[in-house]
Amino acid sequence: MTEQEKRRRMHDLDVTVWVGKHGVEAVVEELSDQLDDRDMVKVKFLRAARGGTTTEDLAEDLAERVGGDLARTRGHTAVIER
Repeated sequence: MTEQEKRRRMHDLDVTVWVGKHGVEAVVEELSDQLDDRDMVKVKFLRAARGGTTTEDLAEDLAERVGGDLARTRGHTAVIER
């Protein structure tokens, strides 16, 4: 897959995991299950989850917890792949 095809795929993904006031701990199992079924998952970090930290920091933490890689962050959304 070329880099352009990968970017297009990431762009076309729908958000299927939302991180809210309960933080990344609350979605680790769900994200892990979704990554078992597909290679990329788009995650949205709501304002309540961000607090005083950045989306990128939260996304890196979440990716590490599920044994995945942070493919991209944009705004308050991240794509995590395995």
